[in-house]
Amino acid sequence: MSNFDFVAIGDVTTDAFIKLSVAEIHKDVKKDENELCMPWGAKLPYERVDVVAAVGNCANAAVSAVRLGLNGALLSHVGDDKFGDEQMETLKKEGVATDLMTVNPGRPSNYHYVLSFQSERTILVKHEEWDYKVPEMTTRWLYLTSLAENSLPYHHELMKYVEANPDVKLVFQPGTFQFKLGRHELADVYSKAHLFFCNVQEAQLILETEESDVKKLMQMVHELGPKIVCITDGPDGAYAFDSESGKMWHMPIYPDPAPPVDRTGAGDAFSSTFAIALAKGKSMEDALRWGPINSMSVVQKVGAQAGLLTEAQIEDYLANAPADYTPKEI
Repeated sequence: MSNFDFVAIGDVTTDAFIKLSVAEIHKDVKKDENELCMPWGAKLPYERVDVVAAVGNCANAAVSAVRLGLNGALLSHVGDDKFGDEQMETLKKEGVATDLMTVNPGRPSNYHYVLSFQSERTILVKHEEWDYKVPEMTTRWLYLTSLAENSLPYHHELMKYVEANPDVKLVFQPGTFQFKLGRHELADVYSKAHLFFCNVQEAQLILETEESDVKKLMQMVHELGPKIVCITDGPDGAYAFDSESGKMWHMPIYPDPAPPVDRTGAGDAFSSTFAIALAKGKSMEDALRWGPINSMSVVQKVGAQAGLLTEAQIEDYLANAPADYTPKEI
């Protein structure tokens, strides 16, 4: 039996960051979104490639937990290839417990390609469909995030674990395929979540609504089950709703000290840091102050983990924060 403060659950991967030098951003008016465009059938130069092992929403959260002083573990899978070896070794170097990790003989590890251009990124993803199982473990917090498309039964098994261990607080930060599964298939996850994260567009997708009022969106998500709902809105900051107190807050972003280098992992940094602050006994207001600082730090470096801070570093940023860097009730 393994005992932890914080267990992150999801799919771990290696990211290859390809810094593009020849590309354009076009606006698709009908879809109201930007598209990354490159010449078809051409040989294109690129600036460099940075390969970062043991990343992904779950690994980022686990590393964040350890750097902020929790006994953190990762519950995930790797293949028995060199990428899996590198992922395991990286986790151990970071101090993340690997007791709950599974090495799968004859299987390749997850490997994603990140097309980086003008501080934004488009990620090419492929999740291996692992044989997911819930191990014996003891933890205070479970942080559930992105898994492969075959993982629906695993979600239900995890919820049986949460139900059998009512002292465990579940955090849900859905990933691509969990959004695809929808709120009805994952109704038990939403109903048991203590803390939930998404951005405005993701909330609209989950709720199948065009509602743009963040206060209403938080209330609608709360009605699915989560006791605390946090919705981010890019440069407009983050919003949080605590159903126990009935309070809602808005938190501005922490000002960037320099133009962002790479936005990969910014959302993971905010969400995991917010959750970890609560796990350490911090107030909602303090959790809102912590999250944007780690997010700001992460975008100053390539990859989702290089910029993750310690508690002392976060407190230092707080001591030097602008006067208006504070959560406001809305």
